[in-house]
Amino acid sequence: MSDTETGSVTGTKDKTYNIIWFVEACLSNALKLEGYIQDSERDGDAELAEFFRRAQSESRKGAEQGKKLLAARLG
Repeated sequence: MSDTETGSVTGTKDKTYNIIWFVEACLSNALKLEGYIQDSERDGDAELAEFFRRAQSESRKGAEQGKKLLAARLG
């Protein structure tokens, strides 16, 4: 990790950028997991599909928490 704030380069303070990145990563993961769920269901593997559903739920939860935190800090 760097001790230098890079907000002057991005126009967004590092800690705010980090929350934005986290939310995007969670949302992207939830989308990707949808494909994994469909693959598992197509192959008749209910156990694996349920595993991916739980992971997807946690990704959605992380995104929602991140959005709330970001809104509170920007708001």
